[in-house]
Amino acid sequence: MTLPTRRRPLLGALLGAGALLPALRHPARAQAQPGVLRYGLSAFPPNLQPWVSTGASAGTVKMLIHRSLVSYNSKGELQGEIAESWSREADGAWVFKLRRGVLFHNGEEVTAEDVKWTIEQIAGERSTAYMRGQFQAVERIEIPDPQTVRFVTKEPLVTLPTWFANYNMSIIWRKSPANAPVGAGPFRLTGQERGTSLDLVRFDRYWKPGHPKLQGIKFIVYADENLRAAALQSGDVDMIEYVPWQSMDAVEADPRLKLDAVEGPFMDILFNGARGPFTDARVRRAVAHAVKREDIVKAAFFGRGKPLEGVPIVEGTPWYDAELARGWNYDPARSKALLAEAGVPNGFSTVMLATAQFGMHKDTAEVVQQHLAAVGIQCELRLPDWSTRTTMGTNGQYEIAIHGVSAENNDPDGLTVIMDPSLSPTFSRSFRLSAPRTTAALARGRAEFDQAKRVEIYKDMQRAALEEVPLVGLAWRSQGYGFDRKVEGFTNLPGALTTSSGAMLEYVSIR
Repeated sequence: MTLPTRRRPLLGALLGAGALLPALRHPARAQAQPGVLRYGLSAFPPNLQPWVSTGASAGTVKMLIHRSLVSYNSKGELQGEIAESWSREADGAWVFKLRRGVLFHNGEEVTAEDVKWTIEQIAGERSTAYMRGQFQAVERIEIPDPQTVRFVTKEPLVTLPTWFANYNMSIIWRKSPANAPVGAGPFRLTGQERGTSLDLVRFDRYWKPGHPKLQGIKFIVYADENLRAAALQSGDVDMIEYVPWQSMDAVEADPRLKLDAVEGPFMDILFNGARGPFTDARVRRAVAHAVKREDIVKAAFFGRGKPLEGVPIVEGTPWYDAELARGWNYDPARSKALLAEAGVPNGFSTVMLATAQFGMHKDTAEVVQQHLAAVGIQCELRLPDWSTRTTMGTNGQYEIAIHGVSAENNDPDGLTVIMDPSLSPTFSRSFRLSAPRTTAALARGRAEFDQAKRVEIYKDMQRAALEEVPLVGLAWRSQGYGFDRKVEGFTNLPGALTTSSGAMLEYVSIR
């Protein structure tokens, strides 16, 4: 990597870190204010570092106080944000033309220097940024003029523009104080009560005329999902994320409310590849064949989902293969044979990391625990709060873990950040696990512009992953937002993009 590695301490700054409330403590009711959306958040953000991933709830807040070069429109298509256009030149470089008049919250205009500085921080040698691995493919960044950024890559990259739509890819003012990154989003963070709430107000100099439509958003944390649903039904809040699956029928039946749900996120199993029994791919394959996914769909999602017995490729897309999609089918006899082949015919004991804060995680963990016990793998459950869960996952403080996640987008390359364990550690992918064939196939896919060839490459990737097992798919799940019908203009983005739907709040108004 020839990018400069000069660093400021911004990556280490923590904004909004704080302990979560006990699960059953009911947050104080927020009084309705004209033009202010009361939003039930499922978790208080462990931090608001702009480039570090700590979950979709933190991502929702970050998408509103920051902006990147591109984002998604309501149809799930890339659209310009700070960049008004982008194109690929004959030599393979990607060129982004910045929009004039886009301001940071301090009034400074966003320039190519800010973009270049941001990417240098993300790609730096000691960076902990979620997208650091991807930007190692950038050879250098050129600035022909203050409104143009040119990315020269080490090899052809068809998917580079989509990287900038990730909610951990905020463009930050290059002179930001270490503990206060300055963004260019539609809202400003003006206050917070640790563990309880965050207050955002409209940025009046936002570049989109008439946006945001709201005067502000008050995020109120309901760590207990039943209390979150009850707050919506009682009118204590106007909108909630992660509508509990057991509450979806009631929300749909309430004439005052609306449920907007899509299928795209999924539950999976992650492994520690640096130590413990799961360093052996045969043991990981044994786990993959041991679990009856239908039980997870019933227990965790009340039937609002479907089994996932292979790599998470969406059915109906060009990359989907019906046979490969059942590569980890339920086969306990095969599971036991693999354990014997790995030298542990009688199984072993381990600790399974999940979280009790989200019912889908806890319920999935309990089903997996039962099925693994049937083949000889005894799992003690460890169920900390979400903040602790993310820290333990990133630090590799587990042997096997349950996780809920979504691909970054609906292209197979969007699976890279969760399936390529060679990237820097994060709680959302297996820890330091070796999957060289999977990693190589993902790299080939993002370097190939011919669609037919990409289809075959990603089928090769699925075959490699079924053997190397960088993760184990468990169940697709429906993911829903619930809101009062007086809330208008919101769209739950399709498929894997649903976790980026928080960006749509800039289009919301309240009647």
